[in-house]
Amino acid sequence: MKELNIKGTQSTPEISARWDDGVLSMSGDSYPENSFEFFGEVIGWLEEYLQKSEQALHLELRLIYINTSSVKAMMDIFDLCEEAFGRGRAVRVNWYYDPRNERVLDLADEFKEDCSFPFEITEDAQH
Repeated sequence: MKELNIKGTQSTPEISARWDDGVLSMSGDSYPENSFEFFGEVIGWLEEYLQKSEQALHLELRLIYINTSSVKAMMDIFDLCEEAFGRGRAVRVNWYYDPRNERVLDLADEFKEDCSFPFEITEDAQH
């Protein structure tokens, strides 16, 4: 499972995972009917990447709205990153947010507090 490309919809983010680059990116809204099912493939890719590759991992996030069950999935993703970082893996997150959306900024800040790996929250220049 080298590449993962999930087209975004009105209720799900666009997700791209590039094995060779070590980049997992997500952008858009996230309120799928079944977050566990939707993010299962992403978490599976991440687990495999962290087991089989020695490369750094870079998460690039441009999430606009995230429902409660998607927050749980993101917590699972960050937990995997935290474990890998604790074993010496290079892991970093860049979370870009729309400055008009304080709720997402607050959420990103909450996630950052729980993470010991590099976690940058940056105003998205696209807005």
